[in-house]
Amino acid sequence: MTTRPEAPRLPWYYSIPLFGWIARDLVHGTRDNLLYFLVILVTLLVLAVKTWGLVALTMVALAAVPVCFALLILISVGK
Repeated sequence: MTTRPEAPRLPWYYSIPLFGWIARDLVHGTRDNLLYFLVILVTLLVLAVKTWGLVALTMVALAAVPVCFALLILISVGK
């Protein structure tokens, strides 16, 4: 009896229903998928601001602080 070779394991985030589909398209799809993803993010931000007002915009800015801080550290280190 022959053994089947094991398939390569996919990253864990590919199994998340909506996020995995988008991540797979960004990695294996065309370059246009990045533009579509950014349009989706901006649309979600606009809808959140229309629904919850300035609080949604504040929460997005608050979530972006660690990202900007990490980027500043990487720039200052020289990477």
